[in-house]
Amino acid sequence: MSLIGGIRPPIAVLSVLLLTLASFTDLVLGRVDDAGVPKAVLTSQQHYAEDGAIALRASIDESVKDVSRSAALFSAGQPVSGDAVLDKLGSTYEKWTGTAVVEVRSGKLVAARGETVPLTDVDLSSLSGDGGLAPRMVRLKNGEGRLLSFGLLSWPGKPQLLLVASTTLKFPGISLGPFRSIAVVDSGGTILSSDGIADPASARNSIDRKDITESRKQLTAFAGQAARRAQQDPRSSKDPGSGGYQGVSGSLLGGKLLGDRSVAGYATLAAAEPGETTTATGLGLSVVAMVKVTEKSGGARSPVFGLAAGAALLVVGTLAVAVLLGTVQRPLIRLFLESRRLTRGDLTRPVTVPGYGEAHRIGGALERLRRQLMGESAESTGEPERPRGLRRVGTGALLAVCAVLLLAWSAPLMLLVNRADNTAEIPRQLVNDQRERTDTLSDRVRRALNEGDVDLQSVASLIGDKTSPGAMEEVLERTYNENKRYRSLYVVDSSGEIKVREGKDPKVIRRNRVSDRPLRLLGRGGKEPVVVASAEIPGRDGDRLVGEFRPEFLNALLNRPGLGVVRLVDDRNKVIAGNTGFLAFQSLPDQRLRDLAEASAQRLGKKPRPNSVLYRDNGLRIAAAASFSGGGSAESLHFSVVSWEPVDRLAIPEFDTQNRTVLAGLLGAAAAVACLGWLHIVVARPLRSLADRAEALAAGDRKTVLFPQHHDEVGAVTRSLELLRQQLQDQRKQQPRRTSPPRPPAPRRNPPEQHAPEQHAPTSYPDPYPPRQYPPQQYTRN
Repeated sequence: MSLIGGIRPPIAVLSVLLLTLASFTDLVLGRVDDAGVPKAVLTSQQHYAEDGAIALRASIDESVKDVSRSAALFSAGQPVSGDAVLDKLGSTYEKWTGTAVVEVRSGKLVAARGETVPLTDVDLSSLSGDGGLAPRMVRLKNGEGRLLSFGLLSWPGKPQLLLVASTTLKFPGISLGPFRSIAVVDSGGTILSSDGIADPASARNSIDRKDITESRKQLTAFAGQAARRAQQDPRSSKDPGSGGYQGVSGSLLGGKLLGDRSVAGYATLAAAEPGETTTATGLGLSVVAMVKVTEKSGGARSPVFGLAAGAALLVVGTLAVAVLLGTVQRPLIRLFLESRRLTRGDLTRPVTVPGYGEAHRIGGALERLRRQLMGESAESTGEPERPRGLRRVGTGALLAVCAVLLLAWSAPLMLLVNRADNTAEIPRQLVNDQRERTDTLSDRVRRALNEGDVDLQSVASLIGDKTSPGAMEEVLERTYNENKRYRSLYVVDSSGEIKVREGKDPKVIRRNRVSDRPLRLLGRGGKEPVVVASAEIPGRDGDRLVGEFRPEFLNALLNRPGLGVVRLVDDRNKVIAGNTGFLAFQSLPDQRLRDLAEASAQRLGKKPRPNSVLYRDNGLRIAAAASFSGGGSAESLHFSVVSWEPVDRLAIPEFDTQNRTVLAGLLGAAAAVACLGWLHIVVARPLRSLADRAEALAAGDRKTVLFPQHHDEVGAVTRSLELLRQQLQDQRKQQPRRTSPPRPPAPRRNPPEQHAPEQHAPTSYPDPYPPRQYPPQQYTRN
C-alpha cells in the first residue's frame, strides 16, 4: 500500500490532529492570565516613547540644519555684522535658547542673544573647518544638557566668524496628560532633561512629596534599564518581520505602590528610513516615557472552559473516528480480503457482504462473480440487490456525518463562544494614550508646516539680494535638494507669471499663485490637495517665493504605529492626507468621527482641546481628534488630525481569549475539512465508480477492462476484479461450444451411378435479355 494513499493515513492524521488540538485547547484556552497590566497598555507606552523620539530627532536635525543653512545664506550675501545676523535669526526662528557669534581666530565674542551659550566647554580651535562643525553635547552646572550647533560665517577679506546656537533637549509639543513623565537619557543612563515630574519641594503635603520622590526614583531606574537595552542591535530587538520603528524600543514594568504600577516605554533616536544616519541619531540619546496605571487582578479566567472544550473535542473526535473506522475502513478492508481470496481460487465460502452503501454493492457483485466462477451463468445469478433504508447510506454520507460532528464543536467556538464585544473592559489608559498621541502628532504636522514656511522666508530674504536669474536658480536648486518636503519651488511676479522654477510643474492655477497668506490649501474639487507656502521677496516689486508641499511628505508624517487609521482634515472636515489609502476631500467615514473633529476644533479660551472617545461602530473603536494649536502660520489653516483604531486589534485579555477561541475553532474546522476531503478524494469517489463497474462485470460485461486509479485498498479491489474478469473470460473459452443436432439427408429421386456426377434435370428460365435478331445481308462480288 502507498504510504500517503489509502484509507488508513487520513484517519490516522485526523486522530493525531484532533488529539493535538484538544491539548492545545486545554493549555491555551484554560490558561490563567493574571498579569494585572494588559499587554496593550505596555505596547501603547512603547509607541508613546517612539513618538517622543521621533519628535526629538526631527527637532534636533532641523535645528542643526537651520544653523548651517542660515550661515551658508549669510555667507553667500554681503558681509553683515554679528548683531545683524543674530537679529535676523531671532526674527525668523524662535527655537534656540541662546545664540552667539564668535571670532574663530581670537575666540572673541562678537554678539550674543538669549541664554548664555556655554562656550567654555568647547575647544574653539578645533572648529576652524567644516570637519569640526559637528554638534556637541554639553552639561550645565545644574545637570541639564544643551546641544550646540555651529555654522561658519565667511566673507572675502573678512575674519571668519562662528555662529553658535544652543538648544535644550526638551520635547517639542509633546502632550503628556495627567500622571505621565518623559525624559531624555544619554548612553550612560543619566537623565539629561525631564518633563511631567514636579519638584518635591513644591508638594503640598508629605504624601505628595513621597509620591513625587518615588516617581523620580522609578524614572531613574527606568532610565538605567533603557540605556542598557539601547546598546543592542535594532534588528535583534524585535521579532523578525515585525517592522515598525527603526530604532531600539520596548516597554518596562516597574514596581507597585498603593495599587498603582509604573509602566514605561523607551526608544532610541533613529532615522526615518533604515540604514540612514542623522545628527540626532549619532548622539546616543534615548527617550523614556513613564505613566502610572491602576493594576487590576480580576481579569483572570477560570481554566474550566478550556478543560471542558478539550474534553468535548475528545468525545466528538472519538465518535467521528469510530464512525470512520467501523463504517468506512473495516468494510473496505474486508472487501480487499474477500477479493484476494476469490482471485486465489478459494470459492467455497460465500462472500461476506458489508451492510452499507458502495461496499454493500461491491460485496454483492463479488458474490455473484464467485457463483459464476463455479459454473453458473450471469443470467442465473439474478439482478443486483439494491440496499434499502439505512443500507443506502454511502461513504459520502458517512463522511458528511463526521464533518457535522466536528463542525458542531468548531462552529460555536468560531461564532458564539467568548465574544468580547460586550464583555471586554477597555483600560482607560488606552483611551488617554490615543488622545495624547493624536495631539502630539497634530503638533508635529503643524511644526513641519511652520518649518517649511520659515525656510521659505529665509530663502526669500536671500533671493532679494540676487538680481540675475542664474543666481536665483542656484539658490532654489540648493534649497530644493536640501528640503524633501517641497515638490516644486518657483518665483512669481505680481501677475502670477513664473520667473524661476525648480522641481516639478506647479499644480496651482495661475490666479491662485499670488496671495498674502503664508500657507494655503488649494485644489478643492480636484484629485489632489495642494498645500502651498509663500513668502514675499524683499525689494523685488511684489515678487513672491512659492513652495508646494509634497503630498507624500504629509502622509509620511501621519505614519505612526499603534494609532490605527490617521487622517488630516481641513477646516471643513475633508480628508487631505492619511497613513492609508484615501480619496481627496472625502468626508470622514462616520458621523461620530465628524462630531469628534468638530468638537476638537471648538476653542476653549485660546487652545483647542483634544478629544477622545470609545464608541461602537462595527465593533468597538477608540477615536481621538486634535486640531492645530500653538502658534505659527500653520495654525491659521485650522487643520485637525483624527485617528481611530478597532479595539479588537489590541492585546486586551478578553480579546486575546476570543482570538484564541476562534483560532481553536478554525483549526478544528480546517482539520475536519482537510482529512475528510482527503478521504472523499481517495476513497469515496473511487469507491462509487468501482461499485458501478463491479455490478456491470457481474451482469456479464466481460469486455470493459478495470484499471486501478491509486495503489491503495480501492485499487487493490479493482485489480482483483480485473483478475476475476480475466478468469471468467478464460473459463468461457475452455467450455465446449454448444451446436444443434445434424439433420437427416433428404431422399434422392434418381440416385446417381457410382463415381458419376449427379444428373439434374435442366431448368430453363426465360432470358430477361434475349439476343437481338438481325436480317441476313447480301454480299455481291465486284
